[in-house]
Amino acid sequence: MGRLKVAPAALAGIVLCACGGSEPAASAGGAGIVARDALCGDHAWCDPGMTPEARTALLLDAMTLGQKISLLAGDDVFGSVTGEPANGTSEGIPELGIPTLYFSDGPVGPRKGRATAHPSPALLASTFDPELARETGAVIANEVRNKGAHVVHGPAVDIMRTPVAGRSFESYGEDPLLSARMGTAWIQGAQSQGVVANIKHYTANNQEGQFGIPPLTGLVGGRFIVNAVVDERSLREIYLPAFEDAVREGGVGSVMCAYNRVNGAAACSSESLLTDILRGEWGFDGFVLTDYFFAQKNTTPALRAGTDLEMPVPILYSAAAIRLQMALGRVDEALIDERLGNILRTMFRFGFFDQPPFEENDAAIDQEAHARVAREVAEQGTVLLQNDGLLPLRAEDIGSIAVIGAADRIVSGGGSSAVAPFRQTNPLDGIRERAGDGVTVHFTDGSDADAAAALAAEADVAIVFAAVELSEGVDRPCLALSCRGDRPDQDALIERVAAANPRTVAVLQSGTPVLTPWRDRLAALIQAWYPGQEGGAAIARVLFGDVDPGGRLAATFPEREADLPTAGSVAAYPGLLIRAEYREGVLIGYRWYDEKAIVPAFAFDHGLSYTTFAYEDLAVDADGVSFTVHNTGDRAGTTVPQLYVGMPDPAPGIVQPPLQLKGFDKLALAPGERADVRIPFEARSFAYWNAAADAWTTAPGCYRIAVGASSRDIRLEGRLARAGGACE
Repeated sequence: MGRLKVAPAALAGIVLCACGGSEPAASAGGAGIVARDALCGDHAWCDPGMTPEARTALLLDAMTLGQKISLLAGDDVFGSVTGEPANGTSEGIPELGIPTLYFSDGPVGPRKGRATAHPSPALLASTFDPELARETGAVIANEVRNKGAHVVHGPAVDIMRTPVAGRSFESYGEDPLLSARMGTAWIQGAQSQGVVANIKHYTANNQEGQFGIPPLTGLVGGRFIVNAVVDERSLREIYLPAFEDAVREGGVGSVMCAYNRVNGAAACSSESLLTDILRGEWGFDGFVLTDYFFAQKNTTPALRAGTDLEMPVPILYSAAAIRLQMALGRVDEALIDERLGNILRTMFRFGFFDQPPFEENDAAIDQEAHARVAREVAEQGTVLLQNDGLLPLRAEDIGSIAVIGAADRIVSGGGSSAVAPFRQTNPLDGIRERAGDGVTVHFTDGSDADAAAALAAEADVAIVFAAVELSEGVDRPCLALSCRGDRPDQDALIERVAAANPRTVAVLQSGTPVLTPWRDRLAALIQAWYPGQEGGAAIARVLFGDVDPGGRLAATFPEREADLPTAGSVAAYPGLLIRAEYREGVLIGYRWYDEKAIVPAFAFDHGLSYTTFAYEDLAVDADGVSFTVHNTGDRAGTTVPQLYVGMPDPAPGIVQPPLQLKGFDKLALAPGERADVRIPFEARSFAYWNAAADAWTTAPGCYRIAVGASSRDIRLEGRLARAGGACE
């Protein structure tokens, strides 16, 4: 079986295009490049044989100042809510051949009408499969263009600093390397469809705030006003790598600057972030747009720093505001040209001037193919956290199943990820269909714990579902399944059901890690995240062993809330009113637990299979590691071998986490099959950000090389000397 591969059939009917270079993109599924006078007109800049840079220069020379200013902001205040005609609109100038740009939400699918509702990015990250991320990006972007939009607001690569954060389900977990690999692959898939990916939210956008009303903002540490105080090393090692990889490797076309401030400067006005790092160091040549309504804090500083487009409507980039700054001598037309030039050059690069507008046509969406992708991702991202042997279930050995709790619905995140699905299979229906006519399936919603316990006691197997709803705009007040005052009390429900039937499985639909104080009383525990529209079928297939649970945790499950890196300090989270201090530095997620010797409930990258694997024969050389993985069980299954590096502390006061993820692979092996694995070292596998030198540095010393099945399940170890150091 070997390494997991993208199923070609899943992309049937989708035409891919390469949009990363200077050549205009062919229209995927459309008419492609047409004659210059058919759309753009007979203007000099309408020649598709010219470079985007040359075309942009010609167009700017022909524009009036008023026309230029009009393209620096969106034009529709209502689309962000209604989705009509899109989640954002920037009106073009027909007499100049400039097309209108339409924007779509998109981390889990378009938010316009009905669409394929994909699993949450937190689940996608738990697949540890960049090819599935690439495939997901492609099918989402295909729907975005068939909804008539040119830009998709995704992916979100904000690091999960705390699992109570209301929007963490929309990102790829707690590790920067995993976030970079998954986010870049998603971008490559999306842009293969001729759609501009819009990576977000740049940067240190890690909380919504407490005591708020979704989808707006929290009152304490709220996303619109919070100042993330982050040291330079933590920015470089934790919060920036996924954005950097998206630019350098993914060729991402646009970047969304965040609501928050970073070290005092508004993210949309930070010359350090937008000018020095994004464009200067990384070479970004796309355009920067603001998060909607409240991200932009000023006019002149934003123009100078590098924010090109205010969304969704002109406020601080209104004609009056910009002309006033020009009258005061703070802004000149050359700066306006620079900002607008970034937008126009990207539009030329993606062929928007030279192809027919994307038309809204749901009939062109291959719903069945996209549903297959969504189901495969849900299966590969579902994590089997524990199992005493009860799973997989065998229908022929079961007479009755009690299904209890939130099994009659698919849970998804609120805000920009609230997609109305084309169709949906909930877990209860998925279990009933898979169990077949020979198994009696009883259901109760769990609102009456006594009735739920009685139903469980009479069944051969009890499966209790719990749901935790997260949303853009506000963070959770706690990490328990049910916080104070929540009804029903889902923690108590699981306790009661498990006490009534020792053959109880709990399935969690939660966007982030939760506390699991009752887990030792369960026969099995599954983390299903937010599994998308095909989640019910995927969960049933995992329960009955039709597919091996492919997921590994993209974030640590803590034993106690007090174990979180941000716990115990209001200044760290949610912050003192508007200031959140990132006191944990680089010790995010599993790094924190390892450094502090805290035992988590479930470690980063933990996940069980229905078979067993042996890791053998580690060889370490200067370029990477090699080893063999052997399926030692009697079933086919998947495993995710990971490479970790333990770095020496380079100097007093510079703490290195005990282990850092530096590479991974994913294998699907038949019973008895062996696979040789090679994971290469990358340019920064041994580097840390040296703040004193303002550069990446490899410290001399002996480095621990560890290969394992999770951050707490290390199977093979070696050592390697670097930068003139020695291993004694």
